[in-house]
Amino acid sequence: MNFRFSRSCGWICKMVFVSFLLLLPTAVLGECTCEIEEEDRNKSLSLKYKLAAIASILVASAIGVCLPVLSKTIPALSPERNFFFITKAFAAGVILSTGFIHVLPDAFENLTSSCISEHPWGDFPFTGFVAMVSAIGTLMVDSYATAYYRKESNSNAHIAIDDKEGVIPVHTHGSISMETYSGDTELLRHRVISQVLELGIIVHSVIIGIALGASESPKTIKPLIAALTFHQFFEGIGLGGCIAQAKFKSRTVATMAIFFSLTTPIGIVIGIGISNIYSETSPTALIVEGIFNSASAGILIYMALVDLLSADFMSPKMQSNGKLQLGANVSLLLGAGCMSLLAKWA
Repeated sequence: MNFRFSRSCGWICKMVFVSFLLLLPTAVLGECTCEIEEEDRNKSLSLKYKLAAIASILVASAIGVCLPVLSKTIPALSPERNFFFITKAFAAGVILSTGFIHVLPDAFENLTSSCISEHPWGDFPFTGFVAMVSAIGTLMVDSYATAYYRKESNSNAHIAIDDKEGVIPVHTHGSISMETYSGDTELLRHRVISQVLELGIIVHSVIIGIALGASESPKTIKPLIAALTFHQFFEGIGLGGCIAQAKFKSRTVATMAIFFSLTTPIGIVIGIGISNIYSETSPTALIVEGIFNSASAGILIYMALVDLLSADFMSPKMQSNGKLQLGANVSLLLGAGCMSLLAKWA
């Protein structure tokens, strides 16, 4: 099989992430044009909470993303089991709520803030525009990746059939060929889905981490620890489910799991490092955070609705099982509802 496009997509995602980590801290440093509201500040106590947040979020993220990947050792988590569909629906609800209830409203607040004296976009709803463009861009990546591999598959008539003796190359245009192409295309799609989903998650995770790390208010940090731990755990399950279905090699799985687990803690560390010079009301900080939040919201909403929910809810397995369909719908509503309630504290 030829997965060059998928590997290229993975490298692009990693390059974007590294560039994002390098550029964001410098972009958010600027002169403050708005007065920061007085808070109950306690630098030493805040630091203790931040260290606790790093440990808690790191462990929750690692457990969440690894659980579905361990389906070989935990049969209940196998992608073929009903429990996997129900758990994935809950995680998809969490991701959907994250995009609509947490990330997108923050982006609107950032880009319409009175601290930005002159909005370059005027009265144009720039936040929604960026979210829309990022969703369309995600669709294009999804579509072009699938189309690319279908062309590659259709141009190759040699299928490798694996038997007990080894791999035997044969020349065929029959039903086996079509089934193999279909399976390969579906596998590639899962790989693209997992990589794009991880990119969308890590962008907003780093921003959240920087905001927490730069804060010096224990009253702000304490509720965020619980909210973000819950948030990262179930986002990890959603991402881990996609990684498990993509059937990556062990090295790639480990790399993606580590990337996801470390993003928010890295953001917190960056926030701690720039807490003395970081200004959350700087126009530059507001614009940069707003744009990244808008883009990640568009990616998360598209991925949750199209690649996570639609793909599973419209599958023959779900459509032919009324109990599974009911369970998945209830699980979806619970996931979205729980994450929405956390908006009160996060």
